[in-house]
Amino acid sequence: MAFGKFVDSLFKGPATPEMPSVLAEPRAAESEDEATARALDLLRTAVRSAGGELPTLLSSRLAQIDDLLRVVIEMVAAQNASTEQRVLLDAMIRDYLPTPLRSFLALPEGERTNTSAATLQFSAQLGILEETINDLLNQIRIGAIAELSTHGRFLADKFAAPSLTLDGRS
Repeated sequence: MAFGKFVDSLFKGPATPEMPSVLAEPRAAESEDEATARALDLLRTAVRSAGGELPTLLSSRLAQIDDLLRVVIEMVAAQNASTEQRVLLDAMIRDYLPTPLRSFLALPEGERTNTSAATLQFSAQLGILEETINDLLNQIRIGAIAELSTHGRFLADKFAAPSLTLDGRS
């Protein structure tokens, strides 16, 4: 194996049928938002292909997180989210979710039961990610509200009737 491929495998993980890499390079003429959405599609495919190997608890949590991330992707594009928000979103999709999923799937089948310690630990990690996603959604909404408020003040200042008249009366 060439050194470059070895280094890539450390960060990307194996691109196996069970767990394809979600770190695919952006395609030509593909926006950052489109690349992020495509990475989430790859992650969804990986979760679905591993469906029989995942306890119901994890499949359910991963589906919920997938739904939330799709909302975030839409809001990020519509609200022109900050660079920090985009980086966090991308990291969740390309690293924070697939890395523990890959590790979980590498465990022996007996350690991937509904009540195993590994399942409960992974579920707790997914709970933290879900809270983070909800916080991110809230940040984006607050940003949109602040932008709307700022625009409202601009309009009020721009088009409000003048308080002084030519004869000096208010």
